[in-house]
Amino acid sequence: MDNERKTKKKKERQLPEKKTALPLEEEDIEDLFSEKEVKKIRQSLLQWYDKNQRELPWRERSESDKEEEKEKRAYGVWVSEVMLQQTRVQTVIDYYNRWMTKWPTIHHLAKASLEEVNEMWAGLGYYRRARFLLEGAKMIVAEGDGFPNTVSDLRKVPGIGNYTAGAIASIAFKEVVPVVDGNVIRVLARLKAISANPKDTSTVKNFWKLATQLVDSCRPGDFNQSLMELGAVICTPLNPNCTSCPVSDKCQAYSMSKCDNSVLVTSYPMKVLKARQRHDVSAACVVEILGGNDESERTQPDGVFILVKRRDEGLLAGLWEFPSIILDGETDITTRREAAECFLKKSFNLDPRNNCSIILREDVGEFVHIFSHIRLKVHVELLVLRIKGGIDKWVEKQDKGTLSWKCVDGGTLASMGLTSGVRKVYTMVQKFKQKRLTTNSIPERKRTNTKRLRCS
Repeated sequence: MDNERKTKKKKERQLPEKKTALPLEEEDIEDLFSEKEVKKIRQSLLQWYDKNQRELPWRERSESDKEEEKEKRAYGVWVSEVMLQQTRVQTVIDYYNRWMTKWPTIHHLAKASLEEVNEMWAGLGYYRRARFLLEGAKMIVAEGDGFPNTVSDLRKVPGIGNYTAGAIASIAFKEVVPVVDGNVIRVLARLKAISANPKDTSTVKNFWKLATQLVDSCRPGDFNQSLMELGAVICTPLNPNCTSCPVSDKCQAYSMSKCDNSVLVTSYPMKVLKARQRHDVSAACVVEILGGNDESERTQPDGVFILVKRRDEGLLAGLWEFPSIILDGETDITTRREAAECFLKKSFNLDPRNNCSIILREDVGEFVHIFSHIRLKVHVELLVLRIKGGIDKWVEKQDKGTLSWKCVDGGTLASMGLTSGVRKVYTMVQKFKQKRLTTNSIPERKRTNTKRLRCS
């Protein structure tokens, strides 16, 4: 009896462990494409892409298989993909061409400064992208192992995520890997009639599985680009041109819409409500400092402007702007001026009671600048000062501390890589000054304009 029990236990130990059921999203094999569908979609998309692809500068390729040519193309793909994030293709083309003219290889870029890169990037927005490009280039060149040619190695580079890594690896190095961006998600969601939230983690994983299944093993880069191209020009968010789509016969959303008028192709994927924008209010004080000592001049020459560098983290990190402060909601002109006065006195020791006099002080206007998650209302003020003893002596006495700032003349300022918001501030000031000059209306200083800076 004991021997039978021992034999039974031994057999139980030898039995394979019972497998735990996978989560539903892992075992829904029917949600994948069939082999026949995969073959048809690959063939149709590549044929369509070969005939209809847009001529874009970053798609130019060399027939050479030399390593340096592959790396040059990888660099071009990288730059273009980063620029295309949140930016329209037509806008990117000019920026891309200028960038590649100035820094044709990753080695050229690695020698650039952040300020040079920001100047080249000015107007594209999302400046963090430019900083990551520079940091990534410096890292790759410093390591000396050449351009990373696999997704796993590319992911180690600052700013390169799964999508960008897949694009570079497949297009430049022919690694058989997928890409999933907004265009690809939209195409896949309609092909499989997936109405789930495209931002949900599990849904995103499923899109990557579908894209992985579809990517062509012989032409992975071209196939990935065909999928993105289809989403950009045919399978658009609001007005998809389904009758011209090369894979409409495999599209479940299109098939359902033909059978039922209440079903819309545009309802796939689910529309995700954007988070409410934060509403901020800012006061930008354009401080112009005149040279010389003649306070009685009626027509003042141009002086120098104070620019402040933003901190290295957060929104518009490391970029230059006019002295600005965030206000606690909407305020009147008196409150805005008092806040600006405190900042100028604390940061630059600008105090008319001691070392400067006010030549002109005027509200220039206001405008709204929209970021992806912030609606910023900017009140613009022009403050023209004259430093007692001259600008040079004032600069020498300044203790810059942790605040990074500088004085630049109008010509230098106009040529700098400023953000569109800062450039708009400067344009408003220049128009205001020009209007005063053309109408010859620079009056004797009014009391409201000569109000002494004060800070409690």
